[in-house]
Amino acid sequence: MTLSRSKKALLSVAIVITVAISAGFILVNQESRDFKLTKSIDVYISLMRELNAFYVDEIDAEKLVNKGIDAMLTSLDPYTVYYPEEDSGDLDFMTTGKYGGFGSLIRKSGDYIVVTNVYRGFPADQNGIKPGDEMISIDGISLKGVASEKASDMLKGEPGTEAVLVFRRNGEEFTKRLKRERISIPAVPYYGMIDSKTGYIRFTNFTQNCISEVRSALIDLKDKQGAESIVLDLRNNPGGLVNEAVEIVNLFVKPGLEVVSTRGRAKQSDAVFRTNRNPVAPDMPVVVLINRGSASASEIVAGALQDFDRAIIVGERSFGKGLVQVARPLSYKAQVKLTTAKYYIPSGRCIQAVDFSNPNADGSVGVIPDSLIKTFSTRNGRPVKDGGGIIPDMVIPTDMLTRFTSELYVQNMIFDYATEYFWSHPLPPVLDSLKLNDKDIERFRAFLEEKKFSYQTGSESALDDLIEAAREEQLYDDNSKALEQLREVLGHSLDRDVASQKSEVTELIESELAGRYFYDSGMIKYSLSRDTQVKEAIKIAADRERYISLIKGPVI
Repeated sequence: MTLSRSKKALLSVAIVITVAISAGFILVNQESRDFKLTKSIDVYISLMRELNAFYVDEIDAEKLVNKGIDAMLTSLDPYTVYYPEEDSGDLDFMTTGKYGGFGSLIRKSGDYIVVTNVYRGFPADQNGIKPGDEMISIDGISLKGVASEKASDMLKGEPGTEAVLVFRRNGEEFTKRLKRERISIPAVPYYGMIDSKTGYIRFTNFTQNCISEVRSALIDLKDKQGAESIVLDLRNNPGGLVNEAVEIVNLFVKPGLEVVSTRGRAKQSDAVFRTNRNPVAPDMPVVVLINRGSASASEIVAGALQDFDRAIIVGERSFGKGLVQVARPLSYKAQVKLTTAKYYIPSGRCIQAVDFSNPNADGSVGVIPDSLIKTFSTRNGRPVKDGGGIIPDMVIPTDMLTRFTSELYVQNMIFDYATEYFWSHPLPPVLDSLKLNDKDIERFRAFLEEKKFSYQTGSESALDDLIEAAREEQLYDDNSKALEQLREVLGHSLDRDVASQKSEVTELIESELAGRYFYDSGMIKYSLSRDTQVKEAIKIAADRERYISLIKGPVI
């Protein structure tokens, strides 16, 4: 049955009117948004002029505007960040892993700055600077009372420029003239065989061309060292460039596969990223380690390999950052790192946490209501869930320190004792010969006494709260004897703590010393045989039947 000519004409007119109304609505809506934007900017500028002209005290307009910008962006998401011209180097370092400096890490310690790490082969290392050295001045400017962030800015500069630094070591001052270099932090600080058949790669950041380091490590382990399986460690890897993540996945899967897509409000934010090379290890069993510090590009790699049923994921749920940031230039050489889209991995999952109302203390995804979680499927039909981050196939909690050893670490007792030990003991011939004996641990206990180390256990803290509540409720006098007896039972002593947790204390000190004597690679290598998650990864990689059973889809 066909429409009559008059009805067709009426339908055509109706369509035209509808389109016109829709276009008018879109135009009006756009004009309304533009007017609101113009109005808001005008009000803001007017406000700043009034403050600058009439506020009771002199104002720092630049500082005030920067605070306003930071507060505005924080209300959007944690990753959209403003970088004024003087901080633009921080953004460059995040994307390239490179900066002009001396190749060391620092922190505030008392009145001064202390060196906490030195990268092998860079100016600080070449000039004999060691962790534990106090930094007293830079180019004649005293660092007493200076914040570590400001000191870090003073240390950075254009490659080729020089600075005169005064250090203090074991009570004696010395001066060094150092020339800045382009510092490039290795993406792979360590790789090697962790047993006769299993290769291990520690991968720490997705900066420009990090793929070359990972590829070289993988080829060396597979072709020269005889690795039959690989453990790829992405723990505490904060992510970085998405194209590098695609390249990492491509090491293990064939070309032409969609690894990740991005979708945003602006059409130009939509993109699809596919593999385009032949893989280096298409069939080798792969185990990927993640934890709550694995974010962004790390989650793309772990999630894509899980979705392709190409790797077993071991560890803890990852951070839950699935937002795309793009650096955009602003006036006066400022920049903004702007969130433009969300990441979606092959199964269709979005990595971004859907609910941040109950995050963990470190900002990672916390408790997600079941009602917000959706189930997806891998290529083999294995169920995987979204809601935020990547959930491992094998959940293995991170080894946790006791309250006592945590306090030793936080109060820098381990670091300071390692500094003292380092200068009184020669370099061990090999890493495996680095062993503390009973005398060393006794010296550590005496060191803690000298430093007046103290801390309060959780039980003691809770008891103090109970006693305070009892006093407020006038119940303490009648129960003082019982409460004080409880204090005696729950109390701790330095001798008892060191003796009861000797093994953990020894490992912490030896690990710190491994870094002092053998740099970051030594510290990583030392930790491998003592790491619960690594041990489980090795078991899975070595047991081919178990590996296949974990990666297989459900039997229908």
